[in-house]
Amino acid sequence: MKRLLLALAILLSAIPATAAELKITTWNLEWLTDRQTGDRALPPDARPKRADEIAALRRYAEKLDADIIAIQEVDGEQVAARVFPPERYAVHMTRDRVVQRTGFAIRRAIAFTVNPDLVGLALDLDAPHPLRSGADVTVRHAGNVLRLLSIHLKTGCSRDPLSRSTRPQCETLRAQIAPLQGWIAERQRELAPFVILGDFNRQMDSRDQFLAALLQTAPLARATEGKSSPCRGGGAFIDHILLGGAARGWLERDSLRVLTYRDAAGRNDPSDHCPVSVRLHLPG
Repeated sequence: MKRLLLALAILLSAIPATAAELKITTWNLEWLTDRQTGDRALPPDARPKRADEIAALRRYAEKLDADIIAIQEVDGEQVAARVFPPERYAVHMTRDRVVQRTGFAIRRAIAFTVNPDLVGLALDLDAPHPLRSGADVTVRHAGNVLRLLSIHLKTGCSRDPLSRSTRPQCETLRAQIAPLQGWIAERQRELAPFVILGDFNRQMDSRDQFLAALLQTAPLARATEGKSSPCRGGGAFIDHILLGGAARGWLERDSLRVLTYRDAAGRNDPSDHCPVSVRLHLPG
């Protein structure tokens, strides 16, 4: 009898508190890899996670208690499972050959299917150091279908005007607009609710040219609009959550949350990004 009650308690803990509500998060885990320093797949400035840092990430993941987490900079399912316990979360990662991959950790009670990676974001797959593809899944929950894309865009062009900058980083970021526009246009044709979330490496405001290019394809709700991040001492968001289609109306007002780490100075943080979350209230 005790075993039965324990199994029931574990099952209930895996079910979201409100059947038609989802807590979705984006979280860059900063070089989450089992590889050791000196591994040829790692650049010289990469610092893989120590065991205690991975354990800290796991504790923050438990505190976060999100239903769906878009993850970035993760070296595969095996190391992701050290942060997101397999009994609670299913993990999907892109098929990229890079260490910094994108993916999702999705609560076991939530049904989902995997779509082909958005490889266009990686631009040149045969380059010595290709960028990251987007992880693409379709979630089915409470009678609703929701398409999600986890992305990690080119770093180094967080504020430059895209129309004028000739910096290589900005040229690369500018080239990543077209694959995103194509993905959004497909969701529009399907009339599908969708969310794009991840590390945009871009401080987007209402005048930002990158955001304006995406808005030319479809209306989007930006959960971070008008907000500043409290992560690592504060500043502009570069991790964003964009909602399109019917999902724009599912966003719960004032539900944006950032889970900060205990070290306010950021010296001992387990990642250089904090989890950014919103809640969606699905119809039905």
